[in-house]
Amino acid sequence: MEEQLKSMQVMIAGRTYPLKVKEQDMDPIREVVDEINDKIKDFQLTYINKDKQDCLAMALLTYAVELHKVKDGDNSTPQQISRKVEHLENLIENILK
Repeated sequence: MEEQLKSMQVMIAGRTYPLKVKEQDMDPIREVVDEINDKIKDFQLTYINKDKQDCLAMALLTYAVELHKVKDGDNSTPQQISRKVEHLENLIENILK
């Protein structure tokens, strides 16, 4: 039986995005969203002349690099890596809509 998806909203860089996710993924998604927003804030403080979209792109690039490093040598299980990738794909997909 297929697991039912739950609705949730996340706010990234001041914009709200609706998501449909598995219940067990809700907390990890919230953690990732908090980390992304923190990275965006750090970039905004460091690069004052850049707009929010630039800071968002740099934050997501940071995550992509970290993910690439994990794939090349971390001891994370394939399931953990797959979950992280899926979360990032969902966030990017929703941002681009």
